[in-house]
Amino acid sequence: MALSEDPDLQPVLFGLFLSMYLVAVLGNLLIILAISSDSRLHTPMYLFLANLSLADIGFVSTTVPNMIVGIQTQSRVTSYVGCLTQMSFFLIFGCMDDMLLTVMAYDRFVAICHPLHYQVIMNPRLCGFLVLVSLLLSLLESQLHNLIALYFTYFKDVEIANFFCQPSQILSLICFDTFTKNIVMYTVGAIYGFLPVLGIFFSYYKIVSSILRIPSSGGKYKAFSTCGSHLAVVGLFYGTAIGVYLASAVSDSPRKIAVFSVMYTVVTPMLNPFIYSLRNKDIKTALMKLQSRPF
Repeated sequence: MALSEDPDLQPVLFGLFLSMYLVAVLGNLLIILAISSDSRLHTPMYLFLANLSLADIGFVSTTVPNMIVGIQTQSRVTSYVGCLTQMSFFLIFGCMDDMLLTVMAYDRFVAICHPLHYQVIMNPRLCGFLVLVSLLLSLLESQLHNLIALYFTYFKDVEIANFFCQPSQILSLICFDTFTKNIVMYTVGAIYGFLPVLGIFFSYYKIVSSILRIPSSGGKYKAFSTCGSHLAVVGLFYGTAIGVYLASAVSDSPRKIAVFSVMYTVVTPMLNPFIYSLRNKDIKTALMKLQSRPF
């Protein structure tokens, strides 16, 4: 489904989404290059941030290029294999974002609540293990959705009420009883939605408790400032996702829901690099060094 059927708006939408896509990709690439080029940023927090930027590039690349091509060619038809492939990669990178934000919350918890043991706890082996587990869980969720879709459905001449093959839209087309479908959806939602959110809330509960015990206001500000960027990204990621869910619950217009979906599929990956670069002195310094480096 197109975001708009107005032919006069198509060039505007093409230019808008192409610009947003380029900003998202270039912004996240700069974060990765800055972290990899500055040895001072070779720490657990920035390792997770680099992986988050990589996941954001993949996340925005699963939807926007296909939509841009569709606007340019005036064709919104996608193949059965292409649809499932897009859903698969969308789930992999979206879940990676989810898992990495949880891992980053744990990293901040260890740094603030157990600062003397931080280097021992967050050793390279554990960091690599956490990234690997995040990837494996993302692959598992993606393949679970694919197996359900492949086993229970065969799509032909159906309309998906969004500008990409959204997993919830695909599951709504599955041809088996509603009870079983709801069990699958709620189980997956609990594992990949509720548990990561619970982990983030628990980490920040412990963080806030530790910060409140710091006697000086300067110390409290310094401790909390290390979490500011992560909190902003978490709020943006989950806020937009919840907004889409609420919009789908109260709105009967599929096109409005598709417009809301743009927020977490395009806007969030585009804004994440700005949030981390504007609020982080180390990233800003690394970006300045990267800019002044001769090529």
